[in-house]
Amino acid sequence: MASGGAEVSDLAAEAPLLVAKPGEPPRRNTFAFICATLASMTTILMGYNLALMSGAELFIREDLGLADEQVEVLSGSMNVFMLVSILTAGWVADHAGRRATLVLANALLMAGALAMSLGGSYAALMAARFVTSVGTGFAAVVAPVYAVEISPASSRGVLSSLPEIFINAGILLSYVANYAFAGLPLHLGWRVMFAVGVVPPVFLAAGVLAMPESPRWLAMRGRDADARTVLARTSGTAAEADLRLEEITQAVAAQGEVTGGVWRQLLVRPSPTVRRILTNVLSLHFFQQASGIDVIVLYSPLVFKQAGMASNAAVLAATVAVGVVKTCFILVATLFSDRVGRRPLLLSSAAGIAVALASLALTLCVGAPSSARAAACVASALAYVAAFSVGLGPLAPSYGNEIMPLRLRAQGASLGTAVNRVTCGVLSMTFISVAGGITMAGCFFLYAGAMVAAWVFVYVRLPETRGRSLEDMDVLFAK
Repeated sequence: MASGGAEVSDLAAEAPLLVAKPGEPPRRNTFAFICATLASMTTILMGYNLALMSGAELFIREDLGLADEQVEVLSGSMNVFMLVSILTAGWVADHAGRRATLVLANALLMAGALAMSLGGSYAALMAARFVTSVGTGFAAVVAPVYAVEISPASSRGVLSSLPEIFINAGILLSYVANYAFAGLPLHLGWRVMFAVGVVPPVFLAAGVLAMPESPRWLAMRGRDADARTVLARTSGTAAEADLRLEEITQAVAAQGEVTGGVWRQLLVRPSPTVRRILTNVLSLHFFQQASGIDVIVLYSPLVFKQAGMASNAAVLAATVAVGVVKTCFILVATLFSDRVGRRPLLLSSAAGIAVALASLALTLCVGAPSSARAAACVASALAYVAAFSVGLGPLAPSYGNEIMPLRLRAQGASLGTAVNRVTCGVLSMTFISVAGGITMAGCFFLYAGAMVAAWVFVYVRLPETRGRSLEDMDVLFAK
């Protein structure tokens, strides 16, 4: 790897659009920030619905008389159901547009939240979970793609991290809702927790409709004038907008010369460059979930109880602390990914996760359950989510989206997110059963080993992408 100063100089030479002309200082990309924020806010409800079950299941189990196996399936099924929309999101986004797909996601999220709050049986809750999952899958794929495509290269690290920030904000809000409504009557509390998620999608859909379409999608549809209008508002200077449009149109033309459909280029007969890129994308998504993050999000109450924490109130308060730390530390990645680069943050994150998981495992297998053991368990969990949030959490999807070629980006993102959710679903739907066989400590030692492998993978396979234009990634991976 080159030194920091030399690397920046090289990037400036290779990507002239990052350098303003003399006497024409770049303005702030406020409009790009607003657009990326509106698109990314859809993922708040993804985080909210994924994590809400961690506390709600304590009350649903008792209210509806569900068995452990039913609770395990209800909690983890979202990751399986999401595959329906994840695998079609790329096709829908390529044909209907990024913006229309996000509006559809919000409509489904609203309907799913309403159905969950009214559900009176296990079957009704599973059906509602399916509707919510389809909306969540669309949001999970398309929001990061839009954020990457609307962003100029100089601030893409910040803006492409926004979906993960809002996912974490949703997780935190779900923990707060668990804690705030836990004191309501048994049959009412968990319903209010889900009902809170009904209203936000209405306002988010209206906001999404007010923002422009992705300039890269517009260029793919031959609408260069519309793409130029959007680029003019999301670039620092008019010259930068022209350069970005030229790069995009050249990339569209080059990909138009490639024979075969998108799936053929991705899976059937990919070029060596595409194969290298796709391997990196899928591996990053796998390792993100192999860290066991959704196990912590969904089952932290069970983990804390096994460590010696007795009351539900204390357990739910501890999960709120996990959500606060997870949300705060993701700002580190947002602030530094454009300064120090993606690669150093990913390496630091994988190493920190491995150490924190090993520590968490040790607290669960040493000594008898006690308040001191519970405190050590919570401390290890906080260290774990902090390490996850500074790198692997936000950067796995954003790195994958920025390196994927334009024509393949939406459906490549679908594949990556599918691997992410399958891995997550396998871990979350089997955690209780596997922990019964190898203990919870054994599970966390296993996840720690996966993070050691992740560190090696990042060190060997992933080049730095900081400051490069999206259209320049083929050159980087063709080396």
